[in-house]
Amino acid sequence: MQANLITTVLLPLALGIIMFGLGLHLRLADFARVLKMPKPVLIGLLTQMVVLPPIAFVLALAFALPAPLAIGLMLLAASPGGATANVFSHFARGDVALNITLTAINSLAVLLTLPLVVSWSMRYFLGTDAYVAPPTQKVLEVGLVILVPVAFGMLVRAQTPRAADRLERIVKPLSLLILLALIALSVIKEWALIVANALNVGAVCLALNLLSLGIGYGIARACRLARAQAIAIAFEVGIHNSTLAIFIALNVLNMPALSIPAAIYSLIMYVTAGIVVWRLRAKPMGVPESP
Repeated sequence: MQANLITTVLLPLALGIIMFGLGLHLRLADFARVLKMPKPVLIGLLTQMVVLPPIAFVLALAFALPAPLAIGLMLLAASPGGATANVFSHFARGDVALNITLTAINSLAVLLTLPLVVSWSMRYFLGTDAYVAPPTQKVLEVGLVILVPVAFGMLVRAQTPRAADRLERIVKPLSLLILLALIALSVIKEWALIVANALNVGAVCLALNLLSLGIGYGIARACRLARAQAIAIAFEVGIHNSTLAIFIALNVLNMPALSIPAAIYSLIMYVTAGIVVWRLRAKPMGVPESP
């Protein structure tokens, strides 16, 4: 799980290409619409930051996880949505502008919330206090990987719509291939870790992932949000920035065991998210908007 060519070069480059493709079909009006209707943003943020950590805590107790793994699960739950949440939302016909807005806001909010959650978790599970530095550098990296390519794609759309249409026909299938390649590389890279921890961590990570996706979608629909907005929130809550969680475990806390839940979750979430995308695309979009 140490930094290597995949995590330091290939992953940011691949995500940059994918984010550029998303920007090609977005306009400023999409974000203006989101900001004029703050309800979906508030619901998404509250679900991510308030509802999810207690669920992870209950799962850690229910599965009787050892203290380091329990703290790692809490660290994962406190992490913001990952860049690939935007990609899965796009393929599932979700509100991508809402996804990007949630990712941007939540990535800034974790500068405060993540250290609080992890510090409390360490006190509870280990009985010790620990200072968890705000992951400012990683938040800036998330901003660069997400916002800059999206802004460039939107600029191309605004200046040359026809060129944007041609590029989108190329970049969209390319994005899918890149995503599949990243999943395959992740599986190969972490195969030994998966085998060693499949029984004690795999089940709880799967439970957290399914609950995150289901609760994100369910709360949004219960609050009478449109289906596209509920899809966006489901992926934002269910797809975590596991890279950030791994970085904090290894480089901030210097506790490699804490990174195990995030590493395994990062593989599980790709599989479940792919299945959810397939199911959502099989359901016609012309369904009633009320839950």
